[in-house]
Amino acid sequence: MTPQLSIPHVSYLAILPELFMIAGALVLVLAASLLRRRPSATFNTAVAVVVSGGALVASVFLWYNVADHGSRTTMAGSIAVDGFSAFFLVLLSSAALLSALVADGYLRAERIRGPEYHVLAMLAVSGAMLMASATDLIAIFLGLEVLSIALYVLTGLDVRRGESREAAMKYFVLGAFSSAVFLYGIALVYGATGSTNLAEIAKFLTENALVSNGVLLAGTALVIVGFAFKIAAVPFHMWTPDVYQGAPTPVTAFMAAVAKAGGFAALLRVFYSSLFTLRADWQPIIWALAAASMVLGAIMAVVQRDVKRMLAYSSINHAGLILLGLEAATAKGMSGSLYYLFAYALLVIASFAVVNVVGGTKGNDLERYRGLASRQPVLAGAFALLLLAQAGVPFTAGFLAKFYVISAVIASGSYALAVVAMVSVVIAAFFYLRVVLVMFTPGTETAGVGAGAATASVGGGPSDVEGHGALTTESDMSGITAGRVEAAGAGAVAVLADGLGDSEPVGEDVVSVPIPTAFVIAASVGFTVFFGIIASPLVNFAHAATLLF
Repeated sequence: MTPQLSIPHVSYLAILPELFMIAGALVLVLAASLLRRRPSATFNTAVAVVVSGGALVASVFLWYNVADHGSRTTMAGSIAVDGFSAFFLVLLSSAALLSALVADGYLRAERIRGPEYHVLAMLAVSGAMLMASATDLIAIFLGLEVLSIALYVLTGLDVRRGESREAAMKYFVLGAFSSAVFLYGIALVYGATGSTNLAEIAKFLTENALVSNGVLLAGTALVIVGFAFKIAAVPFHMWTPDVYQGAPTPVTAFMAAVAKAGGFAALLRVFYSSLFTLRADWQPIIWALAAASMVLGAIMAVVQRDVKRMLAYSSINHAGLILLGLEAATAKGMSGSLYYLFAYALLVIASFAVVNVVGGTKGNDLERYRGLASRQPVLAGAFALLLLAQAGVPFTAGFLAKFYVISAVIASGSYALAVVAMVSVVIAAFFYLRVVLVMFTPGTETAGVGAGAATASVGGGPSDVEGHGALTTESDMSGITAGRVEAAGAGAVAVLADGLGDSEPVGEDVVSVPIPTAFVIAASVGFTVFFGIIASPLVNFAHAATLLF
Protein backbone atom coordinates (compact mmCIF):
# COMPACT_ATOMS: atom_id res chain seq x y z
CA MET A 1 0.00 0.00 0.00
CA THR A 2 1.35 3.39 -1.00
CA PRO A 3 1.89 5.62 2.03
CA GLN A 4 -0.10 8.82 1.86
CA LEU A 5 1.29 12.19 2.68
CA SER A 6 -0.38 13.65 5.76
CA ILE A 7 -0.92 17.38 5.43
CA PRO A 8 -1.60 19.11 8.74
CA HIS A 9 -4.57 21.40 9.11
CA VAL A 10 -3.68 25.06 8.61
CA SER A 11 -5.68 27.74 10.36
CA TYR A 12 -4.91 30.88 8.37
CA LEU A 13 -6.59 32.98 11.01
CA ALA A 14 -3.89 31.91 13.48
CA ILE A 15 -1.12 33.27 11.25
CA LEU A 16 -3.04 36.22 9.79
CA PRO A 17 -0.71 38.92 11.24
CA GLU A 18 2.32 37.12 9.79
CA LEU A 19 0.56 36.83 6.43
CA PHE A 20 -0.14 40.55 6.47
CA MET A 21 3.56 41.30 6.94
CA ILE A 22 4.76 38.87 4.26
CA ALA A 23 2.11 40.06 1.78
CA GLY A 24 3.07 43.69 2.40
CA ALA A 25 6.72 42.92 1.70
CA LEU A 26 5.79 41.14 -1.54
CA VAL A 27 3.60 44.06 -2.65
CA LEU A 28 6.46 46.51 -2.25
CA VAL A 29 8.94 44.25 -4.04
CA LEU A 30 6.56 43.65 -6.96
CA ALA A 31 5.65 47.33 -7.20
CA ALA A 32 9.31 48.35 -7.36
CA SER A 33 10.09 45.62 -9.91
CA LEU A 34 7.13 45.76 -12.27
CA LEU A 35 5.95 49.36 -12.31
CA ARG A 36 7.51 51.55 -14.96
CA ARG A 37 7.85 54.41 -12.53
CA ARG A 38 9.51 53.63 -9.23
CA PRO A 39 7.10 54.11 -6.30
CA SER A 40 7.81 57.11 -4.11
CA ALA A 41 8.98 57.01 -0.51
CA THR A 42 5.51 58.14 0.52
CA PHE A 43 3.96 55.11 -1.18
CA ASN A 44 6.41 52.71 0.48
CA THR A 45 5.79 54.17 3.93
CA ALA A 46 2.03 54.22 3.38
CA VAL A 47 2.02 50.52 2.45
CA ALA A 48 4.12 49.66 5.51
CA VAL A 49 1.84 51.65 7.81
CA VAL A 50 -1.35 50.17 6.34
CA VAL A 51 0.03 46.63 6.50
CA SER A 52 1.19 47.10 10.10
CA GLY A 53 -2.20 48.56 10.99
CA GLY A 54 -3.91 45.57 9.39
CA ALA A 55 -1.69 43.19 11.33
CA LEU A 56 -2.54 45.09 14.52
CA VAL A 57 -6.27 44.75 13.86
CA ALA A 58 -5.84 41.04 13.13
CA SER A 59 -3.85 40.61 16.35
CA VAL A 60 -6.54 42.32 18.43
CA PHE A 61 -9.14 40.10 16.76
CA LEU A 62 -7.09 37.04 17.69
CA TRP A 63 -6.95 38.23 21.29
CA TYR A 64 -10.73 38.42 21.56
CA ASN A 65 -11.11 35.15 19.66
CA VAL A 66 -8.91 33.39 22.21
CA ALA A 67 -10.79 35.03 25.08
CA ASP A 68 -14.11 33.75 23.67
CA HIS A 69 -13.10 30.30 22.39
CA GLY A 70 -10.01 29.41 24.39
CA SER A 71 -6.45 28.52 23.41
CA ARG A 72 -5.64 26.04 20.67
CA THR A 73 -2.83 24.89 18.40
CA THR A 74 -2.65 24.46 14.66
CA MET A 75 -0.24 23.20 12.01
CA ALA A 76 0.40 19.88 13.74
CA GLY A 77 0.75 21.57 17.10
CA SER A 78 3.60 23.87 16.02
CA ILE A 79 1.67 27.18 16.21
CA ALA A 80 -0.23 28.32 19.30
CA VAL A 81 -3.25 30.59 19.31
CA ASP A 82 -3.33 31.78 22.90
CA GLY A 83 -3.22 34.95 24.94
CA PHE A 84 0.55 34.94 25.09
CA SER A 85 1.00 34.90 21.32
CA ALA A 86 -1.81 37.44 20.80
CA PHE A 87 -0.14 39.80 23.30
CA PHE A 88 3.13 39.73 21.40
CA LEU A 89 1.41 40.01 18.03
CA VAL A 90 -0.21 43.24 19.24
CA LEU A 91 3.14 44.46 20.57
CA LEU A 92 5.08 43.62 17.41
CA SER A 93 2.44 45.10 15.10
CA SER A 94 2.47 48.34 17.10
CA ALA A 95 6.27 48.46 17.03
CA ALA A 96 6.29 47.86 13.26
CA LEU A 97 3.83 50.70 12.67
CA LEU A 98 5.75 53.20 14.78
CA SER A 99 9.10 52.13 13.32
CA ALA A 100 7.83 52.65 9.77
CA LEU A 101 6.83 56.23 10.65
CA VAL A 102 10.21 56.95 12.25
CA ALA A 103 12.05 55.58 9.22
CA ASP A 104 10.13 57.80 6.80
CA GLY A 105 12.01 60.96 7.76
CA TYR A 106 15.37 59.19 7.65
CA LEU A 107 14.72 57.71 4.20
CA ARG A 108 13.72 61.10 2.83
CA ALA A 109 16.73 62.84 4.33
CA GLU A 110 19.07 60.21 2.88
CA ARG A 111 17.22 60.25 -0.47
CA ILE A 112 16.51 56.51 -0.29
CA ARG A 113 13.48 55.92 -2.51
CA GLY A 114 13.67 52.16 -2.72
CA PRO A 115 11.46 49.86 -0.63
CA GLU A 116 14.37 47.92 0.87
CA TYR A 117 13.97 49.18 4.42
CA HIS A 118 10.24 48.53 4.68
CA VAL A 119 10.47 45.15 2.93
CA LEU A 120 13.18 43.90 5.27
CA ALA A 121 11.46 45.37 8.33
CA MET A 122 8.16 43.62 7.56
CA LEU A 123 9.93 40.31 6.97
CA ALA A 124 11.81 40.72 10.24
CA VAL A 125 8.55 41.37 12.08
CA SER A 126 7.02 38.26 10.53
CA GLY A 127 9.94 36.24 11.91
CA ALA A 128 9.50 37.75 15.38
CA MET A 129 5.77 36.98 15.20
CA LEU A 130 6.56 33.36 14.32
CA MET A 131 8.87 33.15 17.34
CA ALA A 132 6.06 34.42 19.58
CA SER A 133 3.49 31.95 18.21
CA ALA A 134 5.66 28.87 17.71
CA THR A 135 5.36 25.89 20.04
CA ASP A 136 8.08 23.88 18.34
CA LEU A 137 11.80 24.48 18.63
CA ILE A 138 12.30 24.07 14.88
CA ALA A 139 9.61 26.68 14.15
CA ILE A 140 11.22 29.01 16.70
CA PHE A 141 14.57 28.56 14.96
CA LEU A 142 13.04 29.37 11.57
CA GLY A 143 11.46 32.51 12.97
CA LEU A 144 14.76 33.48 14.57
CA GLU A 145 16.60 33.14 11.25
CA VAL A 146 13.99 35.13 9.31
CA LEU A 147 14.29 37.88 11.91
CA SER A 148 18.08 37.78 12.08
CA ILE A 149 18.88 37.69 8.36
CA ALA A 150 16.65 40.69 7.70
CA LEU A 151 18.32 42.57 10.59
CA TYR A 152 21.81 41.81 9.25
CA VAL A 153 20.93 43.54 5.98
CA LEU A 154 19.10 46.40 7.68
CA THR A 155 22.14 47.12 9.85
CA GLY A 156 24.28 47.64 6.74
CA LEU A 157 21.59 49.57 4.88
CA ASP A 158 23.66 52.77 4.78
CA VAL A 159 26.40 51.41 2.52
CA ARG A 160 28.03 54.86 2.25
CA ARG A 161 29.09 54.76 5.91
CA GLY A 162 31.89 52.45 6.97
CA GLU A 163 30.43 52.20 10.47
CA SER A 164 27.21 50.73 9.08
CA ARG A 165 29.04 48.12 7.01
CA GLU A 166 31.27 47.22 9.94
CA ALA A 167 28.29 46.87 12.29
CA ALA A 168 26.52 44.60 9.79
CA MET A 169 29.55 42.33 9.49
CA LYS A 170 30.00 42.08 13.26
CA TYR A 171 26.32 41.34 13.75
CA PHE A 172 26.33 38.72 11.00
CA VAL A 173 29.41 36.84 12.23
CA LEU A 174 28.35 36.76 15.88
CA GLY A 175 24.71 36.11 14.96
CA ALA A 176 25.63 33.14 12.77
CA PHE A 177 27.73 31.70 15.59
CA SER A 178 24.89 32.10 18.11
CA SER A 179 22.42 30.49 15.68
CA ALA A 180 24.71 27.47 15.35
CA VAL A 181 24.93 27.19 19.14
CA PHE A 182 21.15 27.49 19.43
CA LEU A 183 20.58 24.81 16.78
CA TYR A 184 23.00 22.45 18.50
CA GLY A 185 21.10 23.02 21.73
CA ILE A 186 17.86 22.06 19.98
CA ALA A 187 19.52 18.87 18.74
CA LEU A 188 20.59 17.93 22.27
CA VAL A 189 17.14 18.62 23.69
CA TYR A 190 15.64 16.45 20.97
CA GLY A 191 18.13 13.71 21.72
CA ALA A 192 17.20 13.75 25.41
CA THR A 193 13.42 14.01 25.05
CA GLY A 194 12.66 12.60 21.61
CA SER A 195 10.73 15.67 20.45
CA THR A 196 11.09 19.32 19.50
CA ASN A 197 7.46 20.14 20.29
CA LEU A 198 7.23 22.16 23.50
CA ALA A 199 4.09 20.39 24.72
CA GLU A 200 5.63 16.97 24.09
CA ILE A 201 8.84 17.98 25.86
CA ALA A 202 6.87 19.20 28.88
CA LYS A 203 4.86 15.95 28.92
CA PHE A 204 8.02 13.84 28.71
CA LEU A 205 9.68 15.68 31.59
CA THR A 206 6.55 15.40 33.73
CA GLU A 207 6.04 11.69 33.19
CA ASN A 208 9.67 10.54 33.28
CA ALA A 209 12.38 10.80 35.90
CA LEU A 210 15.69 10.94 34.08
CA VAL A 211 18.51 8.97 35.67
CA SER A 212 21.10 11.00 33.78
CA ASN A 213 20.04 14.31 32.30
CA GLY A 214 23.44 15.66 31.25
CA VAL A 215 22.47 15.84 27.56
CA LEU A 216 19.24 17.67 28.37
CA LEU A 217 21.00 20.16 30.64
CA ALA A 218 23.69 20.80 28.02
CA GLY A 219 20.99 21.40 25.41
CA THR A 220 19.14 23.72 27.75
CA ALA A 221 22.31 25.72 28.39
CA LEU A 222 23.01 26.10 24.67
CA VAL A 223 19.43 27.20 24.02
CA ILE A 224 19.87 29.85 26.73
CA VAL A 225 23.03 31.06 24.96
CA GLY A 226 21.16 31.45 21.69
CA PHE A 227 18.37 33.43 23.30
CA ALA A 228 20.77 35.49 25.42
CA PHE A 229 22.53 36.70 22.29
CA LYS A 230 19.28 37.84 20.72
CA ILE A 231 18.10 39.73 23.82
CA ALA A 232 21.60 41.19 24.42
CA ALA A 233 22.18 39.70 27.86
CA VAL A 234 25.67 39.73 29.40
CA PRO A 235 28.07 38.09 28.55
CA PHE A 236 26.55 37.65 25.08
CA HIS A 237 26.08 41.38 24.57
CA MET A 238 29.37 42.10 22.79
CA TRP A 239 27.72 43.01 19.51
CA THR A 240 25.17 45.42 20.94
CA PRO A 241 27.08 48.71 21.44
CA ASP A 242 28.88 48.63 18.08
CA VAL A 243 25.83 47.48 16.13
CA TYR A 244 23.46 49.94 17.78
CA GLN A 245 25.90 52.78 17.14
CA GLY A 246 26.83 51.83 13.58
CA ALA A 247 23.37 50.96 12.26
CA PRO A 248 21.12 53.73 10.90
CA THR A 249 19.23 55.15 13.86
CA PRO A 250 15.73 54.04 12.69
CA VAL A 251 17.15 50.52 12.30
CA THR A 252 18.54 50.71 15.82
CA ALA A 253 15.10 51.69 17.13
CA PHE A 254 13.48 48.85 15.21
CA MET A 255 16.08 46.36 16.39
CA ALA A 256 15.84 47.39 20.04
CA ALA A 257 12.06 46.94 20.06
CA VAL A 258 11.33 44.07 17.66
CA ALA A 259 14.37 41.82 18.11
CA LYS A 260 14.18 42.05 21.90
CA ALA A 261 10.43 41.35 21.91
CA GLY A 262 10.79 38.36 19.60
CA GLY A 263 13.68 36.91 21.57
CA PHE A 264 11.93 37.29 24.90
CA ALA A 265 8.68 35.87 23.52
CA ALA A 266 10.37 32.62 22.58
CA LEU A 267 12.55 32.54 25.70
CA LEU A 268 9.62 32.96 28.07
CA ARG A 269 7.48 30.37 26.30
CA VAL A 270 10.21 27.73 26.11
CA PHE A 271 11.34 27.95 29.72
CA TYR A 272 8.11 28.77 31.50
CA SER A 273 5.77 26.40 29.66
CA SER A 274 8.05 23.62 28.41
CA LEU A 275 11.09 23.38 30.68
CA PHE A 276 9.38 24.54 33.85
CA THR A 277 10.09 21.25 35.63
CA LEU A 278 13.83 21.95 35.21
CA ARG A 279 13.59 25.40 36.80
CA ALA A 280 15.88 24.37 39.65
CA ASP A 281 18.60 23.89 37.01
CA TRP A 282 18.06 26.96 34.80
CA GLN A 283 17.00 29.52 37.42
CA PRO A 284 20.59 30.03 38.69
CA ILE A 285 21.73 30.68 35.12
CA ILE A 286 18.97 33.24 34.57
CA TRP A 287 19.87 34.78 37.96
CA ALA A 288 23.47 35.27 36.84
CA LEU A 289 22.49 36.60 33.41
CA ALA A 290 20.04 39.09 34.91
CA ALA A 291 22.46 40.35 37.56
CA ALA A 292 25.37 40.72 35.14
CA SER A 293 23.22 42.46 32.52
CA MET A 294 21.76 44.95 35.00
CA VAL A 295 25.09 45.87 36.58
CA LEU A 296 27.32 45.97 33.51
CA GLY A 297 24.67 47.71 31.38
CA ALA A 298 24.21 50.47 33.96
CA ILE A 299 27.91 50.98 34.72
CA MET A 300 29.03 51.03 31.09
CA ALA A 301 26.26 53.44 30.11
CA VAL A 302 27.53 55.93 32.69
CA VAL A 303 30.88 56.37 30.93
CA GLN A 304 29.49 56.84 27.42
CA ARG A 305 29.59 60.19 25.63
CA ASP A 306 27.72 58.99 22.54
CA VAL A 307 23.96 58.98 23.20
CA LYS A 308 23.26 56.05 20.85
CA ARG A 309 25.95 53.98 22.54
CA MET A 310 24.57 54.99 25.94
CA LEU A 311 21.12 53.77 24.92
CA ALA A 312 22.71 50.54 23.69
CA TYR A 313 24.11 49.79 27.14
CA SER A 314 20.80 50.95 28.59
CA SER A 315 19.07 48.24 26.54
CA ILE A 316 21.37 45.66 28.14
CA ASN A 317 20.32 46.93 31.56
CA HIS A 318 16.66 46.69 30.54
CA ALA A 319 17.19 43.12 29.31
CA GLY A 320 18.46 42.16 32.76
CA LEU A 321 15.42 43.72 34.41
CA ILE A 322 13.04 41.87 32.08
CA LEU A 323 14.82 38.62 32.93
CA LEU A 324 13.76 39.12 36.55
CA GLY A 325 10.26 37.95 35.66
CA LEU A 326 11.58 34.69 34.22
CA GLU A 327 13.88 34.14 37.17
CA ALA A 328 10.89 34.45 39.50
CA ALA A 329 9.21 31.65 37.50
CA THR A 330 5.74 32.75 38.62
CA ALA A 331 2.67 34.09 36.85
CA LYS A 332 3.30 37.45 38.52
CA GLY A 333 6.84 37.49 37.19
CA MET A 334 5.69 36.58 33.70
CA SER A 335 3.05 39.31 33.60
CA GLY A 336 5.65 41.78 34.92
CA SER A 337 8.02 40.87 32.10
CA LEU A 338 5.25 41.25 29.53
CA TYR A 339 4.28 44.66 30.89
CA TYR A 340 7.93 45.73 30.86
CA LEU A 341 8.41 44.62 27.25
CA PHE A 342 5.38 46.55 26.03
CA ALA A 343 6.37 49.73 27.87
CA TYR A 344 10.02 49.47 26.83
CA ALA A 345 9.27 48.89 23.14
CA LEU A 346 7.38 52.16 22.78
CA LEU A 347 9.82 54.11 24.93
CA VAL A 348 12.88 52.98 23.02
CA ILE A 349 11.38 53.62 19.57
CA ALA A 350 10.47 57.18 20.53
CA SER A 351 13.84 57.75 22.22
CA PHE A 352 15.75 56.75 19.11
CA ALA A 353 13.35 58.86 17.05
CA VAL A 354 14.55 61.91 18.98
CA VAL A 355 18.17 60.79 18.59
CA ASN A 356 17.64 60.46 14.84
CA VAL A 357 16.24 63.98 14.62
CA VAL A 358 18.90 65.67 16.77
CA GLY A 359 21.95 63.71 15.67
CA GLY A 360 21.08 62.78 12.11
CA THR A 361 24.23 61.75 10.28
CA LYS A 362 26.44 64.24 12.16
CA GLY A 363 26.96 62.09 15.22
CA ASN A 364 25.36 61.80 18.62
CA ASP A 365 27.91 63.25 20.99
CA LEU A 366 26.34 64.39 24.22
CA GLU A 367 27.34 68.01 23.54
CA ARG A 368 25.00 68.14 20.56
CA TYR A 369 22.13 68.08 23.05
CA ARG A 370 23.43 71.00 25.10
CA GLY A 371 20.87 73.78 25.20
CA LEU A 372 18.27 71.81 23.26
CA ALA A 373 15.59 73.05 25.66
CA SER A 374 16.42 76.65 24.72
CA ARG A 375 16.16 75.95 21.00
CA GLN A 376 13.29 73.44 20.96
CA PRO A 377 11.65 73.13 24.37
CA VAL A 378 8.87 70.76 23.25
CA LEU A 379 11.31 68.26 21.73
CA ALA A 380 13.61 68.49 24.75
CA GLY A 381 10.69 68.08 27.14
CA ALA A 382 9.45 64.99 25.31
CA PHE A 383 12.92 63.42 25.28
CA ALA A 384 13.38 64.23 28.96
CA LEU A 385 10.13 62.50 29.82
CA LEU A 386 11.08 59.43 27.76
CA LEU A 387 14.45 59.22 29.50
CA LEU A 388 12.93 59.71 32.93
CA ALA A 389 10.41 56.96 32.19
CA GLN A 390 13.27 54.61 31.33
CA ALA A 391 14.93 55.64 34.60
CA GLY A 392 11.77 54.62 36.46
CA VAL A 393 10.40 57.98 37.60
CA PRO A 394 6.95 57.62 39.26
CA PHE A 395 3.78 58.28 37.26
CA THR A 396 5.31 56.75 34.14
CA ALA A 397 4.94 53.30 32.63
CA GLY A 398 8.67 52.74 33.16
CA PHE A 399 8.28 53.06 36.93
CA LEU A 400 5.50 50.48 37.07
CA ALA A 401 7.45 48.13 34.79
CA LYS A 402 10.41 48.13 37.17
CA PHE A 403 8.15 47.89 40.20
CA TYR A 404 6.34 44.78 38.92
CA VAL A 405 9.43 42.75 38.00
CA ILE A 406 11.31 43.66 41.18
CA SER A 407 8.28 42.90 43.35
CA ALA A 408 7.96 39.54 41.56
CA VAL A 409 11.49 38.43 42.45
CA ILE A 410 10.98 39.62 46.04
CA ALA A 411 7.80 37.54 46.24
CA SER A 412 9.72 34.53 44.95
CA GLY A 413 12.39 34.93 47.64
CA SER A 414 15.27 36.21 45.46
CA TYR A 415 16.10 39.11 47.77
CA ALA A 416 19.73 39.42 46.68
CA LEU A 417 18.72 39.75 43.04
CA ALA A 418 16.15 42.40 43.99
CA VAL A 419 18.88 44.39 45.75
CA VAL A 420 21.12 44.15 42.67
CA ALA A 421 18.21 45.33 40.52
CA MET A 422 17.51 48.36 42.70
CA VAL A 423 21.19 49.32 42.82
CA SER A 424 21.41 49.10 39.02
CA VAL A 425 18.30 51.29 38.71
CA VAL A 426 19.96 53.93 40.90
CA ILE A 427 23.13 53.82 38.78
CA ALA A 428 21.10 53.98 35.56
CA ALA A 429 19.27 57.07 36.78
CA PHE A 430 22.56 58.96 36.63
CA PHE A 431 23.12 58.72 32.89
CA TYR A 432 19.48 59.42 32.06
CA LEU A 433 19.51 62.52 34.27
CA ARG A 434 22.84 63.61 32.80
CA VAL A 435 21.31 63.85 29.32
CA VAL A 436 18.34 65.75 30.73
CA LEU A 437 20.66 68.16 32.55
CA VAL A 438 22.69 68.79 29.39
CA MET A 439 19.56 69.52 27.38
CA PHE A 440 18.38 72.08 29.93
CA THR A 441 21.81 73.69 30.38
CA PRO A 442 22.37 76.70 28.11
CA GLY A 443 25.54 76.87 26.05
CA THR A 444 28.52 78.93 27.16
CA GLU A 445 29.90 82.01 25.45
CA THR A 446 33.11 80.36 24.26
CA ALA A 447 32.87 77.29 22.12
CA GLY A 448 36.45 76.35 22.92
CA VAL A 449 35.72 75.72 26.60
CA GLY A 450 34.24 72.49 27.96
CA ALA A 451 33.78 69.00 26.68
CA GLY A 452 32.42 70.15 23.34
CA ALA A 453 35.42 72.28 22.47
CA ALA A 454 37.47 71.61 19.40
CA THR A 455 40.84 72.83 18.26
CA ALA A 456 42.52 72.78 14.90
CA SER A 457 46.26 72.48 14.45
CA VAL A 458 48.19 75.03 12.45
CA GLY A 459 51.39 74.93 10.46
CA GLY A 460 50.09 73.20 7.37
CA GLY A 461 49.19 69.90 9.01
CA PRO A 462 45.77 68.20 8.98
CA SER A 463 43.13 69.26 11.46
CA ASP A 464 42.94 67.49 14.78
CA VAL A 465 39.74 67.42 16.77
CA GLU A 466 40.24 67.32 20.52
CA GLY A 467 37.79 66.79 23.36
CA HIS A 468 34.50 65.04 22.88
CA GLY A 469 32.72 67.25 20.41
CA ALA A 470 33.12 67.88 16.69
CA LEU A 471 35.03 70.86 15.27
CA THR A 472 32.89 73.96 15.73
CA THR A 473 33.10 76.46 12.90
CA GLU A 474 31.56 79.87 12.37
CA SER A 475 28.92 78.52 10.00
CA ASP A 476 27.84 75.84 12.47
CA MET A 477 26.90 78.29 15.21
CA SER A 478 23.39 79.60 15.66
CA GLY A 479 22.93 83.30 16.21
CA ILE A 480 26.52 84.32 15.52
CA THR A 481 26.81 87.61 13.62
CA ALA A 482 30.59 87.90 13.48
CA GLY A 483 33.47 85.62 14.40
CA ARG A 484 37.18 85.78 14.73
CA VAL A 485 39.92 83.23 15.06
CA GLU A 486 42.50 83.85 17.78
CA ALA A 487 45.53 81.90 18.91
CA ALA A 488 44.68 79.46 21.68
CA GLY A 489 48.08 78.33 22.95
CA ALA A 490 50.55 75.67 21.85
CA GLY A 491 50.03 76.38 18.18
CA ALA A 492 46.28 75.78 18.28
CA VAL A 493 43.41 78.10 17.36
CA ALA A 494 39.98 78.37 18.94
CA VAL A 495 36.91 79.53 17.12
CA LEU A 496 35.39 82.36 19.13
CA ALA A 497 32.17 84.27 18.56
CA ASP A 498 31.23 87.90 19.04
CA GLY A 499 27.73 89.05 19.89
CA LEU A 500 26.71 85.82 21.64
CA GLY A 501 25.22 86.30 25.11
CA ASP A 502 25.80 83.96 28.02
CA SER A 503 22.18 82.77 27.88
CA GLU A 504 22.28 81.76 24.22
CA PRO A 505 23.18 78.18 23.38
CA VAL A 506 26.30 77.39 21.44
CA GLY A 507 25.82 74.45 19.11
CA GLU A 508 23.42 73.34 16.45
CA ASP A 509 20.63 75.07 14.61
CA VAL A 510 17.00 74.25 15.23
CA VAL A 511 16.34 70.78 13.80
CA SER A 512 13.32 69.88 11.73
CA VAL A 513 11.02 67.21 13.14
CA PRO A 514 9.08 65.33 10.41
CA ILE A 515 5.36 65.01 11.09
CA PRO A 516 5.41 61.16 11.25
CA THR A 517 8.29 61.28 13.74
CA ALA A 518 6.49 63.92 15.81
CA PHE A 519 3.43 61.66 15.91
CA VAL A 520 5.51 58.72 17.18
CA ILE A 521 7.13 60.81 19.89
CA ALA A 522 3.81 62.31 20.98
CA ALA A 523 2.08 58.91 20.99
CA SER A 524 4.83 57.33 23.08
CA VAL A 525 4.85 60.21 25.56
CA GLY A 526 1.07 59.97 25.89
CA PHE A 527 1.33 56.20 26.32
CA THR A 528 3.89 56.32 29.12
CA VAL A 529 2.05 59.07 31.00
CA PHE A 530 -1.40 57.54 30.60
CA PHE A 531 -0.40 54.02 31.61
CA GLY A 532 1.84 55.39 34.32
CA ILE A 533 -1.20 56.98 35.96
CA ILE A 534 -3.97 54.60 34.86
CA ALA A 535 -2.06 51.33 34.72
CA SER A 536 -4.88 48.82 35.05
CA PRO A 537 -5.68 48.31 31.30
CA LEU A 538 -2.12 47.35 30.36
CA VAL A 539 -1.56 45.44 33.61
CA ASN A 540 -4.72 43.41 33.01
CA PHE A 541 -3.67 42.84 29.40
CA ALA A 542 -0.31 41.41 30.49
CA HIS A 543 -1.88 39.38 33.31
CA ALA A 544 -4.52 37.87 31.03
CA ALA A 545 -1.80 36.89 28.54
CA THR A 546 -0.24 34.62 31.17
CA LEU A 547 -3.60 33.17 32.20
CA LEU A 548 -4.34 32.20 28.60
CA PHE A 549 -0.81 30.86 28.10
